[in-house]
Formats: sequence, structure tokens, C-alpha cells
Amino acid sequence: MKQVLSILVRNQPGVLMRVAGLFSRRGFNIDSLAVGITEKPAFSRMTVGLYGNEATVEQVKKQLEKLVEVEEVRLLPSDAMVARGMALVKVEAGEKRMEALKLAEIFRASVLDVGAQTLVFEITGGDDKIKAFIDLMAPFGILEVVQTGVVALERGESAMQAVESKYDWPERCNEGKDVCQVI
Repeated sequence: MKQVLSILVRNQPGVLMRVAGLFSRRGFNIDSLAVGITEKPAFSRMTVGLYGNEATVEQVKKQLEKLVEVEEVRLLPSDAMVARGMALVKVEAGEKRMEALKLAEIFRASVLDVGAQTLVFEITGGDDKIKAFIDLMAPFGILEVVQTGVVALERGESAMQAVESKYDWPERCNEGKDVCQVI
């Protein structure tokens, strides 16, 4: 079963490698990965999609919580989260350009680029919606597809926010400047 972990980490070099390395060492495959800075620039949020039963995912969660850079880990409940992915799809347009555009409209996909022989679409939504769109575009001749990892938030009042790190981090000051930052 596909599970989604939301991981709040320190925004610093090497964190992604340490998290991915943990998955690799344990023999777990990352199905989807999205990383971005949060409302506090000192922290990033990783959204990891993986397949596994509850015991496997719980083991991964416990291992992640042991990493110093990890502030919080949550398994997002599938029935109480909002999740979206995004894909860019380049197709051969040719004589069936209008048909491809009508299908894109049904899926609420945006047209990002119109070439002499190609169209580039952007589609956002759940995995099923993106897969269905790609499958329907296949007969036109897909030239390229690139997808983001899923991003997700838990529904309701619950929120993962780090006001400050649970650890004391050293400061790094830029020489000749009065600017210091926590590293």
C-alpha cells in the first residue's frame, strides 16, 4: 500500500543524502520525493511516497527520527490528507492537435507551449489523474514526461511547524560582515 511520510528537517547541505541513504541502507525504495523550504527558511519539508505495510513504514519512521537533522516525522493518513503531484507532458500534435487540446481541457491541464508539431501540457492532481492523462495522451505520441514527487498536507487543524530546532546548532558568520546564521 502506498504511504506518504512528511518529514520536517533542518535546511542544510547533506540532509537529503542522509535521508535517502537511510532508505537505501534499509532496502526501502522511495517511490516519490519532493523537498522544499517551509515558511521558516531554516527548515525544509520532505514528502516521501513509498510502498510498504504499516510495520515497514513505522520502522522507517523510527529510523528517520534518529537522524539529528530530522525535527519531526509524520505518516499522513490516506483518508485525511490533501496530496497532489504535477507532470509536464510533451506530445506530438500533428493533425490531431484539436483532439489533444480537448482532452487536456477535460483534465484541466494547462497548455504551456505550442510548437509547430508539439504541445506541452502541465497537469496537477493525484497519481490516478496524472496516470490517466498520460495514458490518454499516449496515442498522440508522447515525446517526454517529467513528474514531481507528491506533496501532501494533513487535513484539519494539525500542522507540522518548527519554530526552532530541538537541537542547538552552531552559528556561521560571514567574515567582514555582521551576518551570522545558524548552520
